[in-house]
Amino acid sequence: MGKIRAVIVEDDFRVAEIHEKFLNKFVEIDVIGKALNAKQMIRILEQKKPDLLLLDVYLPDKLGTDLLPVIRQKYPKIDIIMITAAIDQEILEHALRYGVEYYLIKPVKMERFYQTIEEYLNKSQLLQTKRDLDQDFVDLIFRKNFPTKENKGSLLPKGVDEITLTKVRTVLEMSDTGLSAEQVSVQIGASRTTARRYLEYLISVRECKAEVVYGVVGRPERRYCKI
Repeated sequence: MGKIRAVIVEDDFRVAEIHEKFLNKFVEIDVIGKALNAKQMIRILEQKKPDLLLLDVYLPDKLGTDLLPVIRQKYPKIDIIMITAAIDQEILEHALRYGVEYYLIKPVKMERFYQTIEEYLNKSQLLQTKRDLDQDFVDLIFRKNFPTKENKGSLLPKGVDEITLTKVRTVLEMSDTGLSAEQVSVQIGASRTTARRYLEYLISVRECKAEVVYGVVGRPERRYCKI
């Protein structure tokens, strides 16, 4: 899968720069443009045809939600994440009707921002896989993991999603000697911090164990393997 081409639409240039720096931490994403208003956004969309749009609602020349019908008509495949201070329910319902992927309310905590982008990337990667559809796969795509009597007591903690967890489990199962958090991060396409969070979660539920390995030089390394 090639890099996801992203455009940021935000009337405050300082906030736009923060969003750009944040997205640049993801190797899968390439920020190809920033717009301070609707007019700039339309020009960038026409010229660069991005895959992902981070869209604010309160732009100086037009509401971001009023732009949604135009965007959907001309660029039906573009993914949209709204990041806004708008808390009007009608605006939220409008965003849902036009297929907005995520709706983040300002001020957005970096942890929440990170989780959203990570989930979006996981879903994008999952959609690239070639496999027969079944309900489990569809539920992962639509995030419809409803609690049942069987799984009600095993809901995942905050910051751990099923898609990434499945990736980590698969990587560990394929290794005979154990892996470091950095090795796991490379194989699942996420940061080392994220990989370590999932690995430590698997330890907490006794699906994984860790051993300290001492090399010839450098600091001792923590390696993880399936139990």
